[in-house]
Amino acid sequence: MKRLFCLLACGSLLIAACNNSAKNNASATGTAGSAQKNEAGQSAALSFEEKVHNFGEIVQGEKVEYSFKFTNTGTSPLLIEDAISSCGCTVPEWPKEPIKPGQSGYMKVIFDSHGKSGYTEKEISVKINNNDGYVLGPKIQCNIITK
Repeated sequence: MKRLFCLLACGSLLIAACNNSAKNNASATGTAGSAQKNEAGQSAALSFEEKVHNFGEIVQGEKVEYSFKFTNTGTSPLLIEDAISSCGCTVPEWPKEPIKPGQSGYMKVIFDSHGKSGYTEKEISVKINNNDGYVLGPKIQCNIITK
């Protein structure tokens, strides 16, 4: 029984080591899609001019909006595939057409303070066409007062 347990334990360790080695090789070489981008030197990158906008004090129920300027700092056209907020009260709107390298665009963020009070901070997560998944984008802040 002890030999069987030992054999199973050693087998599990061997499988885990092989699996870990495969992951390390994949991360070193990248996936096929990202390896091609790296070889060609082409990738999109997004940089916001302002990472945080503070609306200051707003009255509960008020809708406010702000447009964040961004630039494609990469070497290939930038396409914003999706943008989501940390709450349904915050809605991002972005250009659907590709942004050429070096060019800029605007992401409008609309915040509805209905039913909220006190200090509030909402983040936008942005997904672009560079295989990195969602990254943190701009953030809005405000202090909601009730009357």
